[in-house]
This record gives sequence, C-alpha cells and structure tokens, in this order.
Amino acid sequence: MAAQNGPVHVSAALSELIQRRGYARTLGQAQLRTVWEEVAGADVAKQTRVTGINRGALQVEVSNSALLSELVSFGRPGLLRALREQQPELNIKDLKFRLNGGIGK
Repeated sequence: MAAQNGPVHVSAALSELIQRRGYARTLGQAQLRTVWEEVAGADVAKQTRVTGINRGALQVEVSNSALLSELVSFGRPGLLRALREQQPELNIKDLKFRLNGGIGK
C-alpha cells in the first residue's frame, strides 16, 4: 500500500489489496458470466462459457456447432443489444463465438 501519514480507511485498504492480488479480475469474470446468463438465458448459458473481453469483443465458447451457427447467424444482434443495455460500462462492441466441445459435459 502507498505510504501515508495518517490512518487509512478500511475500504481503501481492501480495494488496494483486491487490486494487487488480482481478485478484481476474478470478480469481473464472475460478473461477465452472470450478465451473459441473464442475457442469453439459462439453456444457452449451460452450453456456453464466457472467457473474457478482448478488444471490445465478448469472447464466448460454444459447446456444439449447431448452437454456434445459430448464435452467429441469428442471435448476435439481439444478444449484443441486450448486453449493451444491461451493462453499458463494459463497452462491448461485438460478440466472438468459438467452438469448444468440452463445455456442458
């Protein structure tokens, strides 16, 4: 923690500790998963996994090619709109889907 002359608020100390230890990143991933589940719905969420945000694109792994095709062709615009409405501070510009057959097994 930064050197200070007086007492430090507990909230400030905890914030700095969380940031230094990398817990904020874990909390961020959990928040992304929660938002994705709300937007995509429980059925789709069970067959997908959010891996993060890269250059403004939410990265989502999908369990099978049929769902991947459906999300890419039909789901992207509505999901993107809902994500932007629910979490504008995330500044999500796109959705990137990738096949990963190991999800949901």
